[in-house]
Amino acid sequence: MKRKRFFAKYKLNSRLTPITIALIFIPIAIFSGILFRNIEVNVVRENRDNMEARIARDYDQTETNIESINMSTRLFLSDEELSDFLKDAYDGADPDVETIRDFYRSKISDLERLVNNNPLLYAVRVYSVTDNIQEMMPILYTGSRMKKLEWYGNDMEGWHFGYYDTLFSSLISKQGAELASLVTAVTDYDRGVVGYIESVMTMEKMFPEIYADIEDEWSFFADREGNIRFGNGDPLEELQVLSMFSEEYEGSGSSVIYRKTGGKYLIIAGYPIRGMNGMMYCVRDISREIKDVYSRRNTFVAIMTVVLVVAAVLIDRMIGRYQKEVLDKNAELRSLHNQINAHFIHNVLESIKMMAEIDEKYEISDAITSLGKLMRYGIRWNFENVSLADELEYIRNYILLVNLRYDFEVILSVNVPKELMDQEILKMSLQPVVENAVIHGIEPSCSDTTVYIKAWEKEGRFTIEITDSGQGMNPEELERLRKRIHGEIDEAGGDGSGIGLKNVEDRIKMTFGNEYGMEVYSEPMKYTKVSMVLPRMIFRRKNLSDEKIADSRR
Repeated sequence: MKRKRFFAKYKLNSRLTPITIALIFIPIAIFSGILFRNIEVNVVRENRDNMEARIARDYDQTETNIESINMSTRLFLSDEELSDFLKDAYDGADPDVETIRDFYRSKISDLERLVNNNPLLYAVRVYSVTDNIQEMMPILYTGSRMKKLEWYGNDMEGWHFGYYDTLFSSLISKQGAELASLVTAVTDYDRGVVGYIESVMTMEKMFPEIYADIEDEWSFFADREGNIRFGNGDPLEELQVLSMFSEEYEGSGSSVIYRKTGGKYLIIAGYPIRGMNGMMYCVRDISREIKDVYSRRNTFVAIMTVVLVVAAVLIDRMIGRYQKEVLDKNAELRSLHNQINAHFIHNVLESIKMMAEIDEKYEISDAITSLGKLMRYGIRWNFENVSLADELEYIRNYILLVNLRYDFEVILSVNVPKELMDQEILKMSLQPVVENAVIHGIEPSCSDTTVYIKAWEKEGRFTIEITDSGQGMNPEELERLRKRIHGEIDEAGGDGSGIGLKNVEDRIKMTFGNEYGMEVYSEPMKYTKVSMVLPRMIFRRKNLSDEKIADSRR
Protein backbone atom coordinates (compact mmCIF):
# COMPACT_ATOMS: atom_id res chain seq x y z
CA MET A 1 0.00 0.00 0.00
CA LYS A 2 2.81 2.40 0.93
CA ARG A 3 4.57 1.48 -2.33
CA LYS A 4 1.44 2.40 -4.32
CA ARG A 5 1.19 5.80 -2.60
CA PHE A 6 4.89 6.36 -3.31
CA PHE A 7 4.53 5.60 -7.02
CA ALA A 8 1.33 7.66 -7.23
CA LYS A 9 3.20 10.64 -5.77
CA TYR A 10 6.16 10.00 -8.08
CA LYS A 11 3.90 9.92 -11.14
CA LEU A 12 2.25 13.16 -10.02
CA ASN A 13 5.67 14.77 -9.57
CA SER A 14 6.92 13.55 -12.94
CA ARG A 15 3.87 15.00 -14.66
CA LEU A 16 3.17 18.19 -12.73
CA THR A 17 6.74 19.45 -12.41
CA PRO A 18 7.56 19.50 -16.17
CA ILE A 19 4.15 21.01 -16.92
CA THR A 20 4.65 23.73 -14.33
CA ILE A 21 8.20 24.43 -15.53
CA ALA A 22 6.98 24.58 -19.12
CA LEU A 23 4.19 26.97 -18.19
CA ILE A 24 6.78 29.24 -16.57
CA PHE A 25 9.59 28.79 -19.07
CA ILE A 26 7.71 29.20 -22.35
CA PRO A 27 6.21 32.67 -21.59
CA ILE A 28 9.53 33.83 -20.11
CA ALA A 29 11.44 32.54 -23.16
CA ILE A 30 9.04 34.28 -25.55
CA PHE A 31 9.05 37.46 -23.50
CA SER A 32 12.85 37.56 -23.14
CA GLY A 33 13.32 36.82 -26.84
CA ILE A 34 11.01 39.65 -27.85
CA LEU A 35 12.43 41.98 -25.19
CA PHE A 36 16.10 41.60 -26.08
CA ARG A 37 15.36 41.56 -29.79
CA ASN A 38 13.53 44.87 -29.39
CA ILE A 39 16.43 46.22 -27.35
CA GLU A 40 18.85 45.25 -30.12
CA VAL A 41 16.58 46.76 -32.78
CA ASN A 42 16.31 49.98 -30.74
CA VAL A 43 20.10 50.17 -30.37
CA VAL A 44 20.51 49.80 -34.13
CA ARG A 45 17.68 52.25 -34.89
CA GLU A 46 19.06 54.86 -32.50
CA ASN A 47 22.54 54.61 -34.03
CA ARG A 48 21.09 54.73 -37.55
CA ASP A 49 19.08 57.84 -36.66
CA ASN A 50 22.16 59.48 -35.15
CA MET A 51 24.22 58.59 -38.21
CA GLU A 52 21.55 59.95 -40.56
CA ALA A 53 21.51 63.20 -38.61
CA ARG A 54 25.29 63.36 -38.70
CA ILE A 55 25.68 62.75 -42.44
CA ALA A 56 22.96 65.29 -43.17
CA ARG A 57 24.94 67.85 -41.18
CA ASP A 58 28.28 66.79 -42.70
CA TYR A 59 26.83 66.81 -46.21
CA ASP A 60 25.57 70.36 -45.82
CA GLN A 61 28.93 71.47 -44.45
CA THR A 62 30.87 69.79 -47.26
CA GLU A 63 28.60 71.30 -49.89
CA THR A 64 29.12 74.70 -48.27
CA ASN A 65 32.89 74.20 -48.37
CA ILE A 66 32.88 73.17 -52.02
CA GLU A 67 30.65 76.09 -52.96
CA SER A 68 32.97 78.46 -51.09
CA ILE A 69 35.93 77.13 -53.10
CA ASN A 70 34.02 77.32 -56.40
CA MET A 71 32.66 80.80 -55.73
CA SER A 72 36.14 82.14 -54.88
CA THR A 73 37.54 80.58 -58.05
CA ARG A 74 34.77 82.12 -60.18
CA LEU A 75 35.35 85.56 -58.66
CA PHE A 76 39.05 85.41 -59.47
CA LEU A 77 38.42 84.07 -62.97
CA SER A 78 35.94 86.84 -63.72
CA ASP A 79 38.35 89.59 -62.71
CA GLU A 80 39.41 91.21 -65.99
CA GLU A 81 42.19 93.33 -64.45
CA LEU A 82 43.81 90.22 -62.98
CA SER A 83 43.44 88.38 -66.29
CA ASP A 84 44.98 91.30 -68.22
CA PHE A 85 47.90 91.43 -65.78
CA LEU A 86 48.60 87.71 -66.40
CA LYS A 87 48.33 88.23 -70.19
CA ASP A 88 50.85 91.10 -70.05
CA ALA A 89 53.24 88.89 -68.10
CA TYR A 90 52.79 86.13 -70.65
CA ASP A 91 53.60 88.60 -73.44
CA GLY A 92 56.76 89.71 -71.64
CA ALA A 93 55.54 93.23 -70.83
CA ASP A 94 57.59 95.17 -68.30
CA PRO A 95 55.23 97.49 -66.36
CA ASP A 96 56.70 100.45 -64.52
CA VAL A 97 56.80 100.75 -60.74
CA GLU A 98 53.79 103.06 -60.59
CA THR A 99 51.66 100.63 -62.58
CA ILE A 100 52.64 97.76 -60.28
CA ARG A 101 51.94 99.88 -57.18
CA ASP A 102 48.50 100.92 -58.48
CA PHE A 103 47.61 97.33 -59.36
CA TYR A 104 48.56 96.16 -55.88
CA ARG A 105 46.57 98.89 -54.16
CA SER A 106 43.48 98.68 -56.32
CA LYS A 107 43.22 94.98 -57.08
CA ILE A 108 45.47 92.76 -54.96
CA SER A 109 44.38 94.43 -51.74
CA ASP A 110 40.71 93.91 -52.65
CA LEU A 111 41.29 90.25 -53.44
CA GLU A 112 43.21 89.78 -50.21
CA ARG A 113 40.32 91.23 -48.22
CA LEU A 114 37.93 88.96 -50.07
CA VAL A 115 39.94 85.90 -48.99
CA ASN A 116 40.42 87.09 -45.42
CA ASN A 117 36.69 87.70 -45.01
CA ASN A 118 35.95 84.04 -45.71
CA PRO A 119 36.88 82.05 -42.57
CA LEU A 120 36.69 78.75 -44.45
CA LEU A 121 39.50 79.57 -46.87
CA TYR A 122 43.18 78.93 -46.23
CA ALA A 123 44.25 80.94 -49.27
CA VAL A 124 43.48 81.78 -52.89
CA ARG A 125 46.66 82.11 -54.96
CA VAL A 126 47.22 83.07 -58.58
CA TYR A 127 50.28 81.81 -60.46
CA SER A 128 51.66 83.16 -63.72
CA VAL A 129 52.99 80.55 -66.12
CA THR A 130 56.14 82.68 -66.44
CA ASP A 131 58.53 84.32 -64.00
CA ASN A 132 58.12 87.67 -65.79
CA ILE A 133 55.81 89.02 -63.07
CA GLN A 134 56.13 90.93 -59.81
CA GLU A 135 55.00 88.70 -56.90
CA MET A 136 52.35 90.35 -54.74
CA MET A 137 51.81 88.22 -51.64
CA PRO A 138 49.64 86.59 -50.58
CA ILE A 139 47.81 86.56 -53.93
CA LEU A 140 50.11 86.70 -56.96
CA TYR A 141 53.14 84.40 -57.56
CA THR A 142 55.56 83.41 -60.33
CA GLY A 143 55.53 80.12 -62.20
CA SER A 144 58.71 78.98 -60.42
CA ARG A 145 56.95 79.30 -57.09
CA MET A 146 54.11 77.07 -58.32
CA LYS A 147 56.58 74.31 -59.22
CA LYS A 148 57.38 73.83 -55.52
CA LEU A 149 53.91 72.47 -54.82
CA GLU A 150 53.15 68.75 -54.89
CA TRP A 151 50.32 69.04 -57.39
CA TYR A 152 52.47 70.70 -60.09
CA GLY A 153 52.94 68.60 -63.20
CA ASN A 154 50.50 66.53 -65.20
CA ASP A 155 46.75 66.87 -64.58
CA MET A 156 47.17 70.05 -62.58
CA GLU A 157 43.59 71.17 -63.03
CA GLY A 158 41.02 69.76 -60.62
CA TRP A 159 40.98 68.75 -56.96
CA HIS A 160 44.11 67.96 -54.98
CA PHE A 161 44.12 66.52 -51.46
CA GLY A 162 46.48 65.89 -48.60
CA TYR A 163 49.46 68.00 -49.65
CA TYR A 164 51.44 70.58 -47.65
CA ASP A 165 52.14 74.26 -48.19
CA THR A 166 55.70 74.12 -49.56
CA LEU A 167 55.44 77.43 -51.38
CA PHE A 168 58.13 78.77 -49.04
CA SER A 169 60.84 77.11 -46.98
CA SER A 170 59.79 75.49 -43.69
CA LEU A 171 62.16 77.95 -42.01
CA ILE A 172 59.91 80.79 -43.14
CA SER A 173 56.39 79.35 -42.93
CA LYS A 174 54.63 76.54 -41.09
CA GLN A 175 53.87 73.43 -43.16
CA GLY A 176 51.93 71.35 -40.66
CA ALA A 177 48.41 71.57 -42.07
CA GLU A 178 47.23 69.20 -44.79
CA LEU A 179 45.55 71.06 -47.63
CA ALA A 180 42.79 70.50 -50.16
CA SER A 181 42.48 72.72 -53.20
CA LEU A 182 40.82 73.27 -56.55
CA VAL A 183 43.28 74.29 -59.29
CA THR A 184 41.80 76.07 -62.32
CA ALA A 185 43.58 77.34 -65.43
CA VAL A 186 43.27 80.97 -66.54
CA THR A 187 43.06 80.83 -70.33
CA ASP A 188 43.05 83.26 -73.23
CA TYR A 189 41.75 82.50 -76.70
CA ASP A 190 44.95 83.61 -78.42
CA ARG A 191 47.56 82.78 -75.80
CA GLY A 192 46.21 79.62 -74.19
CA VAL A 193 46.93 79.11 -70.47
CA VAL A 194 48.37 82.26 -68.92
CA GLY A 195 48.06 81.28 -65.27
CA TYR A 196 46.50 79.07 -62.61
CA ILE A 197 44.22 79.80 -59.64
CA GLU A 198 44.67 77.66 -56.52
CA SER A 199 41.70 77.93 -54.09
CA VAL A 200 42.84 76.29 -50.86
CA MET A 201 41.18 75.02 -47.69
CA THR A 202 42.66 72.90 -44.92
CA MET A 203 41.66 69.25 -45.05
CA GLU A 204 40.35 69.53 -41.49
CA LYS A 205 37.90 72.26 -42.52
CA MET A 206 37.00 70.63 -45.81
CA PHE A 207 36.31 67.20 -44.25
CA PRO A 208 35.82 67.67 -40.49
CA GLU A 209 34.26 64.22 -40.17
CA ILE A 210 37.54 62.55 -41.15
CA TYR A 211 39.48 64.40 -38.48
CA ALA A 212 36.81 64.09 -35.75
CA ASP A 213 38.22 62.08 -32.84
CA ILE A 214 35.15 60.00 -31.99
CA GLU A 215 35.59 56.61 -30.38
CA ASP A 216 34.57 53.66 -32.59
CA GLU A 217 33.98 55.92 -35.61
CA TRP A 218 35.97 56.70 -38.73
CA SER A 219 35.42 58.19 -42.18
CA PHE A 220 36.99 58.03 -45.64
CA PHE A 221 36.46 59.28 -49.19
CA ALA A 222 36.37 57.12 -52.33
CA ASP A 223 36.05 58.16 -55.96
CA ARG A 224 33.54 56.66 -58.42
CA GLU A 225 36.04 53.98 -59.44
CA GLY A 226 36.23 52.75 -55.85
CA ASN A 227 39.70 54.13 -55.16
CA ILE A 228 40.08 55.27 -51.57
CA ARG A 229 41.58 58.74 -51.70
CA PHE A 230 42.02 59.50 -48.01
CA GLY A 231 40.77 58.42 -44.59
CA ASN A 232 41.83 57.70 -41.02
CA GLY A 233 40.94 54.01 -40.78
CA ASP A 234 42.51 50.69 -41.73
CA PRO A 235 42.78 50.51 -45.57
CA LEU A 236 41.75 46.83 -45.71
CA GLU A 237 38.77 47.46 -43.48
CA GLU A 238 37.79 50.47 -45.57
CA LEU A 239 37.82 48.31 -48.71
CA GLN A 240 35.52 45.79 -46.98
CA VAL A 241 33.17 48.59 -45.96
CA LEU A 242 33.17 49.93 -49.52
CA SER A 243 32.27 46.48 -50.87
CA MET A 244 29.43 45.95 -48.36
CA PHE A 245 27.96 49.37 -48.99
CA SER A 246 28.13 48.97 -52.76
CA GLU A 247 26.10 45.75 -52.54
CA GLU A 248 23.11 47.57 -51.05
CA TYR A 249 23.48 51.11 -52.34
CA GLU A 250 20.94 52.23 -54.91
CA GLY A 251 20.30 55.64 -56.37
CA SER A 252 22.35 58.79 -56.03
CA GLY A 253 21.44 60.10 -52.59
CA SER A 254 22.70 59.31 -49.10
CA SER A 255 22.10 55.92 -47.48
CA VAL A 256 22.65 54.20 -44.12
CA ILE A 257 22.98 50.42 -43.73
CA TYR A 258 23.62 48.00 -40.86
CA ARG A 259 25.92 45.03 -41.43
CA LYS A 260 27.74 42.39 -39.40
CA THR A 261 31.21 41.40 -40.59
CA GLY A 262 34.16 39.69 -38.96
CA GLY A 263 32.54 39.75 -35.54
CA LYS A 264 31.83 43.49 -35.81
CA TYR A 265 28.48 45.24 -36.00
CA LEU A 266 28.73 48.32 -38.20
CA ILE A 267 26.50 51.25 -39.10
CA ILE A 268 27.73 52.42 -42.53
CA ALA A 269 26.62 55.69 -44.09
CA GLY A 270 27.54 57.11 -47.46
CA TYR A 271 26.68 60.32 -49.23
CA PRO A 272 27.80 61.63 -52.62
CA ILE A 273 30.08 64.63 -53.03
CA ARG A 274 29.17 65.48 -56.59
CA GLY A 275 31.64 68.31 -56.97
CA MET A 276 34.48 65.83 -56.35
CA ASN A 277 32.99 62.85 -58.25
CA GLY A 278 33.04 60.53 -55.26
CA MET A 279 31.41 59.55 -51.99
CA MET A 280 32.16 60.13 -48.33
CA TYR A 281 31.72 57.14 -46.02
CA CYS A 282 31.16 57.28 -42.26
CA VAL A 283 31.41 54.10 -40.19
CA ARG A 284 30.33 53.54 -36.59
CA ASP A 285 31.28 50.32 -34.80
CA ILE A 286 28.42 49.48 -32.41
CA SER A 287 29.83 46.06 -31.46
CA ARG A 288 30.15 47.02 -27.81
CA GLU A 289 26.52 48.09 -27.60
CA ILE A 290 25.22 44.98 -29.39
CA LYS A 291 27.44 42.64 -27.39
CA ASP A 292 26.27 44.36 -24.22
CA VAL A 293 22.69 43.48 -25.21
CA TYR A 294 23.73 39.87 -25.84
CA SER A 295 25.59 39.77 -22.53
CA ARG A 296 22.50 40.98 -20.68
CA ARG A 297 20.40 38.43 -22.55
CA ASN A 298 22.79 35.61 -21.62
CA THR A 299 22.87 36.74 -18.01
CA PHE A 300 19.09 36.83 -17.96
CA VAL A 301 18.90 33.32 -19.45
CA ALA A 302 21.46 32.01 -16.92
CA ILE A 303 19.56 33.55 -14.00
CA MET A 304 16.25 32.22 -15.27
CA THR A 305 17.78 28.76 -15.72
CA VAL A 306 18.92 28.77 -12.11
CA VAL A 307 15.53 30.08 -11.02
CA LEU A 308 13.76 27.34 -12.96
CA VAL A 309 15.98 24.63 -11.48
CA VAL A 310 15.31 25.94 -7.99
CA ALA A 311 11.62 26.22 -8.85
CA ALA A 312 11.57 22.62 -10.04
CA VAL A 313 13.05 21.44 -6.74
CA LEU A 314 10.65 23.55 -4.72
CA ILE A 315 7.65 22.40 -6.76
CA ASP A 316 8.68 18.77 -6.29
CA ARG A 317 8.83 19.24 -2.53
CA MET A 318 5.63 21.22 -2.32
CA ILE A 319 3.50 18.62 -4.11
CA GLY A 320 3.50 16.29 -1.10
CA ARG A 321 2.38 18.97 1.38
CA TYR A 322 -1.19 19.57 2.51
CA GLN A 323 -3.33 21.65 0.17
CA LYS A 324 -4.23 23.96 3.05
CA GLU A 325 -0.57 24.85 3.60
CA VAL A 326 -0.20 25.71 -0.09
CA LEU A 327 -3.27 27.88 0.01
CA ASP A 328 -2.01 29.63 3.16
CA LYS A 329 1.31 30.37 1.49
CA ASN A 330 -0.43 31.78 -1.56
CA ALA A 331 -2.54 33.96 0.69
CA GLU A 332 0.61 35.25 2.39
CA LEU A 333 2.19 36.06 -0.97
CA ARG A 334 -0.90 37.96 -2.09
CA SER A 335 -0.92 39.87 1.19
CA LEU A 336 2.74 40.84 0.80
CA HIS A 337 2.14 41.85 -2.79
CA ASN A 338 -0.67 44.19 -1.76
CA GLN A 339 1.64 45.92 0.70
CA ILE A 340 4.12 47.08 -1.97
CA ASN A 341 4.31 50.91 -2.05
CA ALA A 342 6.70 53.71 -2.64
CA HIS A 343 8.61 52.98 0.58
CA PHE A 344 9.21 49.42 -0.60
CA ILE A 345 10.60 50.69 -3.92
CA HIS A 346 12.86 53.08 -2.03
CA ASN A 347 14.08 50.25 0.24
CA VAL A 348 14.73 48.04 -2.79
CA LEU A 349 16.79 50.80 -4.39
CA GLU A 350 18.78 51.15 -1.16
CA SER A 351 19.39 47.38 -1.08
CA ILE A 352 20.54 47.37 -4.71
CA LYS A 353 22.78 50.30 -3.95
CA MET A 354 24.38 48.43 -1.03
CA MET A 355 24.89 45.36 -3.21
CA ALA A 356 26.58 47.50 -5.85
CA GLU A 357 28.87 49.11 -3.26
CA ILE A 358 29.78 45.70 -1.80
CA ASP A 359 30.81 44.59 -5.31
CA GLU A 360 32.62 47.93 -5.75
CA LYS A 361 30.27 48.87 -8.61
CA TYR A 362 30.37 52.51 -7.66
CA GLU A 363 29.04 53.83 -10.99
CA ILE A 364 25.91 51.69 -10.50
CA SER A 365 25.67 52.84 -6.88
CA ASP A 366 25.94 56.49 -7.89
CA ALA A 367 23.33 56.01 -10.61
CA ILE A 368 20.89 54.43 -8.15
CA THR A 369 21.56 57.23 -5.68
CA SER A 370 20.78 59.82 -8.37
CA LEU A 371 17.65 57.94 -9.42
CA GLY A 372 16.50 57.80 -5.79
CA LYS A 373 17.04 61.52 -5.40
CA LEU A 374 15.03 62.22 -8.56
CA MET A 375 12.16 60.09 -7.21
CA ARG A 376 12.22 61.74 -3.78
CA TYR A 377 12.40 65.19 -5.35
CA GLY A 378 9.31 64.46 -7.41
CA ILE A 379 7.15 63.41 -4.40
CA ARG A 380 8.68 65.30 -1.48
CA TRP A 381 6.59 68.49 -1.47
CA ASN A 382 3.02 69.43 -2.35
CA PHE A 383 3.80 73.08 -3.07
CA GLU A 384 4.95 74.37 -6.43
CA ASN A 385 8.03 76.42 -5.56
CA VAL A 386 11.49 75.31 -4.41
CA SER A 387 14.88 76.89 -3.92
CA LEU A 388 17.31 77.29 -6.79
CA ALA A 389 19.76 75.04 -4.91
CA ASP A 390 17.18 72.21 -4.84
CA GLU A 391 16.42 72.57 -8.55
CA LEU A 392 20.12 72.60 -9.48
CA GLU A 393 20.72 69.47 -7.41
CA TYR A 394 17.93 67.78 -9.38
CA ILE A 395 19.57 68.89 -12.66
CA ARG A 396 22.93 67.45 -11.56
CA ASN A 397 21.34 64.07 -10.87
CA TYR A 398 19.46 64.23 -14.17
CA ILE A 399 22.69 64.93 -16.11
CA LEU A 400 24.43 62.05 -14.32
CA LEU A 401 21.72 59.65 -15.52
CA VAL A 402 21.78 61.18 -19.03
CA ASN A 403 25.49 60.42 -19.26
CA LEU A 404 24.80 56.74 -18.51
CA ARG A 405 22.65 56.52 -21.64
CA TYR A 406 24.86 58.14 -24.27
CA ASP A 407 28.36 57.43 -25.53
CA PHE A 408 29.14 61.13 -25.44
CA GLU A 409 29.34 63.18 -22.22
CA VAL A 410 27.18 66.13 -21.24
CA ILE A 411 29.19 68.39 -18.92
CA LEU A 412 27.27 70.65 -16.55
CA SER A 413 28.90 74.00 -15.78
CA VAL A 414 27.12 76.05 -13.08
CA ASN A 415 28.09 79.66 -12.43
CA VAL A 416 25.65 80.91 -9.79
CA PRO A 417 26.65 83.19 -6.89
CA LYS A 418 26.15 81.57 -3.49
CA GLU A 419 23.83 84.36 -2.36
CA LEU A 420 21.36 83.48 -5.13
CA MET A 421 21.01 79.81 -4.18
CA ASP A 422 18.01 80.74 -1.98
CA GLN A 423 16.10 82.17 -4.97
CA GLU A 424 12.50 80.93 -5.15
CA ILE A 425 11.87 79.11 -8.41
CA LEU A 426 9.15 76.93 -9.88
CA LYS A 427 9.72 73.27 -9.18
CA MET A 428 10.75 71.31 -12.33
CA SER A 429 11.15 74.52 -14.36
CA LEU A 430 14.82 74.06 -15.33
CA GLN A 431 14.57 70.35 -16.16
CA PRO A 432 12.50 70.78 -19.38
CA VAL A 433 15.02 73.35 -20.61
CA VAL A 434 17.99 71.06 -19.94
CA GLU A 435 16.14 68.08 -21.44
CA ASN A 436 15.39 70.12 -24.59
CA ALA A 437 19.09 71.03 -24.79
CA VAL A 438 20.14 67.37 -24.55
CA ILE A 439 17.57 65.92 -26.98
CA HIS A 440 17.38 68.65 -29.64
CA GLY A 441 20.70 70.46 -29.29
CA ILE A 442 23.30 67.92 -28.15
CA GLU A 443 22.09 64.42 -29.04
CA PRO A 444 22.12 64.96 -32.86
CA SER A 445 25.79 65.98 -32.75
CA CYS A 446 26.85 62.88 -30.76
CA SER A 447 29.83 64.67 -29.22
CA ASP A 448 30.91 65.82 -25.77
CA THR A 449 29.16 69.10 -25.03
CA THR A 450 28.77 71.48 -22.12
CA VAL A 451 25.53 72.87 -20.71
CA TYR A 452 26.19 76.22 -19.03
CA ILE A 453 23.95 77.59 -16.27
CA LYS A 454 24.55 81.06 -14.90
CA ALA A 455 22.41 83.47 -12.89
CA TRP A 456 22.51 87.05 -11.65
CA GLU A 457 20.36 89.70 -9.97
CA LYS A 458 19.78 93.25 -11.17
CA GLU A 459 17.31 95.81 -9.85
CA GLY A 460 15.15 93.26 -8.10
CA ARG A 461 14.94 90.91 -11.07
CA PHE A 462 16.51 87.46 -11.06
CA THR A 463 17.80 86.07 -14.39
CA ILE A 464 19.02 82.55 -15.08
CA GLU A 465 20.41 81.37 -18.44
CA ILE A 466 20.85 77.83 -19.72
CA THR A 467 23.10 77.53 -22.78
CA ASP A 468 24.15 74.49 -24.79
CA SER A 469 26.85 74.45 -27.46
CA GLY A 470 24.87 72.07 -29.65
CA GLN A 471 23.61 72.32 -33.21
CA GLY A 472 21.46 75.42 -32.61
CA MET A 473 18.61 76.59 -34.85
CA ASN A 474 18.26 78.60 -38.01
CA PRO A 475 16.27 81.87 -37.84
CA GLU A 476 13.04 80.25 -39.11
CA GLU A 477 13.17 77.44 -36.52
CA LEU A 478 13.99 79.91 -33.75
CA GLU A 479 11.09 82.21 -34.64
CA ARG A 480 8.67 79.28 -34.79
CA LEU A 481 9.82 78.04 -31.36
CA ARG A 482 9.44 81.51 -29.85
CA LYS A 483 5.88 81.76 -31.17
CA ARG A 484 5.00 78.38 -29.70
CA ILE A 485 6.43 79.30 -26.29
CA HIS A 486 4.55 82.61 -26.20
CA GLY A 487 1.30 81.01 -27.40
CA GLU A 488 1.17 82.83 -30.74
CA ILE A 489 0.74 79.52 -32.60
CA ASP A 490 -0.83 76.27 -31.38
CA GLU A 491 1.16 73.74 -33.42
CA ALA A 492 3.26 71.35 -31.32
CA GLY A 493 5.97 70.88 -33.92
CA GLY A 494 6.95 67.68 -35.68
CA ASP A 495 9.64 66.85 -33.13
CA GLY A 496 7.57 67.84 -30.08
CA SER A 497 9.98 70.62 -29.15
CA GLY A 498 8.57 73.66 -27.41
CA ILE A 499 5.78 71.95 -25.44
CA GLY A 500 7.73 71.68 -22.17
CA LEU A 501 9.10 75.21 -22.58
CA LYS A 502 5.60 76.62 -23.17
CA ASN A 503 4.35 74.91 -20.00
CA VAL A 504 7.16 76.52 -18.00
CA GLU A 505 6.40 79.91 -19.58
CA ASP A 506 2.70 79.60 -18.67
CA ARG A 507 3.51 78.61 -15.07
CA ILE A 508 5.89 81.55 -14.66
CA LYS A 509 3.29 84.06 -15.83
CA MET A 510 0.53 82.50 -13.72
CA THR A 511 2.75 82.50 -10.61
CA PHE A 512 4.75 85.71 -10.89
CA GLY A 513 2.94 87.89 -13.45
CA ASN A 514 3.01 88.69 -17.17
CA GLU A 515 6.12 90.85 -16.91
CA TYR A 516 8.19 87.72 -16.25
CA GLY A 517 8.90 84.75 -18.50
CA MET A 518 11.32 83.13 -20.91
CA GLU A 519 13.18 83.97 -24.11
CA VAL A 520 15.23 81.82 -26.51
CA TYR A 521 18.30 82.79 -28.55
CA SER A 522 20.18 80.57 -31.01
CA GLU A 523 22.61 80.43 -33.90
CA PRO A 524 22.99 77.42 -36.22
CA MET A 525 25.85 75.05 -35.31
CA LYS A 526 26.86 77.33 -32.43
CA TYR A 527 24.52 77.46 -29.46
CA THR A 528 21.01 77.69 -28.04
CA LYS A 529 20.35 79.84 -24.95
CA VAL A 530 17.18 79.97 -22.85
CA SER A 531 16.84 82.97 -20.52
CA MET A 532 14.35 82.95 -17.63
CA VAL A 533 13.48 86.15 -15.74
CA LEU A 534 11.76 86.03 -12.31
CA PRO A 535 11.29 88.46 -9.43
CA ARG A 536 14.05 88.24 -6.83
CA MET A 537 12.37 86.28 -4.03
CA ILE A 538 13.92 84.33 -1.15
CA PHE A 539 12.51 80.81 -0.78
CA ARG A 540 11.02 80.05 2.64
CA ARG A 541 11.04 76.30 3.25
CA LYS A 542 8.21 74.65 5.14
CA ASN A 543 9.19 73.27 8.52
CA LEU A 544 10.20 69.63 8.77
CA SER A 545 6.99 68.49 10.49
CA ASP A 546 4.89 69.85 7.60
CA GLU A 547 6.96 67.88 5.10
CA LYS A 548 6.67 64.68 7.15
CA ILE A 549 2.90 65.14 7.37
CA ALA A 550 2.70 65.68 3.60
CA ASP A 551 4.80 62.57 2.96
CA SER A 552 2.78 60.41 5.37
CA ARG A 553 -0.47 61.40 3.65
CA ARG A 554 0.91 60.06 0.41
